[in-house]
Amino acid sequence: MKIVVIGAQWGDEGKGKIVDYLANEAQIIVRFSGGANAGHTIVIGGEEYALHLIPSGVFYPDKIVILGAGMVIDPVALFSELEMLNGRGIDTTGRVFISDRAHIVLPRYIQIDKERDAARKKPIGTTGRGIGITYSMKSDRDGIRIADLGWKEKMDELEAVDREFLVPYIDRLKKMSIDLSSYLVHHRNSQVLFEGAQGTLLDLDLGTYPYVSSGMSNAAGAAIGGCIGPRAIDKVLGVFKAYSTRVGNGPLPTEFDGDTEEGAGTESVLDNFVRNTGREFGVTTGRPRRCGYLDLVSLRYACLTNSIDSLVMTHLDVYDTLDEIKACIAYKAGGRIIENFPASVEDLNNAKPVLRSFSGWKKKLSGALTYEEFPVQAMEYIEFIERYCETPIGIVSVGYDRKETIIRKRPWSK
Repeated sequence: MKIVVIGAQWGDEGKGKIVDYLANEAQIIVRFSGGANAGHTIVIGGEEYALHLIPSGVFYPDKIVILGAGMVIDPVALFSELEMLNGRGIDTTGRVFISDRAHIVLPRYIQIDKERDAARKKPIGTTGRGIGITYSMKSDRDGIRIADLGWKEKMDELEAVDREFLVPYIDRLKKMSIDLSSYLVHHRNSQVLFEGAQGTLLDLDLGTYPYVSSGMSNAAGAAIGGCIGPRAIDKVLGVFKAYSTRVGNGPLPTEFDGDTEEGAGTESVLDNFVRNTGREFGVTTGRPRRCGYLDLVSLRYACLTNSIDSLVMTHLDVYDTLDEIKACIAYKAGGRIIENFPASVEDLNNAKPVLRSFSGWKKKLSGALTYEEFPVQAMEYIEFIERYCETPIGIVSVGYDRKETIIRKRPWSK
C-alpha cells in the first residue's frame, strides 16, 4: 500500500509528527519535494528533534528513508543533520538514500536567493536557503543532479567555486544514491509512505502565486518526485491545524488583525495566545508565524485539488482553554460573498472572513485515549469541518508526542 501525506494549508501543519506516527506501519518513507526550507519538530519520549531534509520515519531503526527525485539537496545541511541524528543515538547507517535524479543546492544559489528576494519590490519572504534558485536552475536545464556527479563533461561546466565545494561530498552522495523507480519496483510489496513538504496553498501551481514555494507540494507531486505512476497511490491524507498559520508574505484571509466587530485589539490578544500556546515559530527560520482562524474555504479547496481521502487535524488542544472558537465559512469582498477559493491574490487580500462561532470545551484534550472521550463541543467542531469539506477526519492530534494521537479511522486500511 502507498499513502501520500501532504499539508492542506500553508505548511507547518504538523506533517512531521504524523509521518513519524504513520511510519510505524511502513517499511519505506519517501520525501518527494522541497529542501532544507522545510522543518519538522518531532517529539519522542519528551526529546525534541528538528529535521529539515531527512524524512521523519528515520527514528524507527528498521525503516528505510529516501530523499526523492523532486527534492533539492543542500549537502551541508544533509550531512549536518545526519551527524546530529547519529550523535543523539539515531543510527542512520545504510538507511538513508537519495534519488539520483534529485538536484543539488550550491552555496552560490543561497546568496543569489537572498539578494533576489531583497531586491523585489514586494519580497516573497523566502527562507533564503537557495531552494527557489535551485528549482529555477533545474527548469532552465542548468542544474546539477546527484547522477551528474560522475559526469566529467557536466562537472567541467560548473564554476570553479562550485566544483571546489562539491569535491568533499561527491563520494558520500554517490554512495547514498539509488535509482528510486527501480528500487520501489523491487520493493513493490512494501508499505510506502510519501511525505510532502510545505502545503497545498504554497504549491507553485495551486497556491497563492507568487507567494508560494518553488516545488510541488500537492499530492500529484508524490507521483513525480516519488518516481511512481499516479495510479499506484492508494490514499492521500491531508494534514491541517485547528487554525490557520503562514510564514512570510502573502494573503492569509483569516489572520487575526486586531480590528473586528468585537473591538480593536481583540484579535491581537488571540494572535499572541495561539502563537505562544501552539509554539508557532518556524523550525527552519525561527520566524513567528502569522495566525488566524481556521479557513474552511481554503481547506475544502485543498481537499478537492488533491483528492484527499482523509484529513488529519493537529493542534486542536491549543483551543482547550477558550470559551469560544471560530472558523471561516466564506469570504466577503466588494459586497459579495465568496464561497470558493480564488486564484487572485488581490481578491484574497481584500477578502474578509465570514465567521461561524463554536462553543469551547474548556477541558484538556491530551488526556483522551479515544475520540469518544472528547467533550461534545470538540466533537461538534470536528464534525462541522467534516461536513463542510465533505471529507472525513481520520486522525486528531492533541499534543506533540506520538501517544497524543487519536485514530478514528485506520490509515493503513483500504
